[in-house]
Amino acid sequence: MLMRRHYLGLTLALACVAVSGCSRSVDPQASLEAAVQALQDNLEAKKTSAVMDLLDPQYRAQQELDRDWAKRTMTLMFLQHASVKVVALTRSSQIDPGAPQTGYTDAQVVLTGAQNIIPDTAAPYVVRLQWSRDGEQWKLRTLEWN
Repeated sequence: MLMRRHYLGLTLALACVAVSGCSRSVDPQASLEAAVQALQDNLEAKKTSAVMDLLDPQYRAQQELDRDWAKRTMTLMFLQHASVKVVALTRSSQIDPGAPQTGYTDAQVVLTGAQNIIPDTAAPYVVRLQWSRDGEQWKLRTLEWN
């Protein structure tokens, strides 16, 4: 009986430590970089819903394209290509020092499919992503590319 109480006490203590460890403030820079990686991983895994979860409700691409456009475009791309690979030639993320709820990622990327480059050019895209932090999570607010 005494052993059972100690086991229960130890279990509760470990649970409290685990919960307090999880509730600690996460490094914003590390969580921004994790969000960028999650976006890339979910695109490559063709997980439309997971990508949509990363988009801010006010998401805009090229200043005019919204979340519905993003979902339609991903669906079409995922149906047309057996595999999708996002090759980041360069990637840099930083938090705006004047607005710590805003982060930016600048990258040069090439998108590839099973048969060829998407679209039919080997030139990399220069992309700029603006992220908005909601609590501990970063959401993609805007996407611009050249």
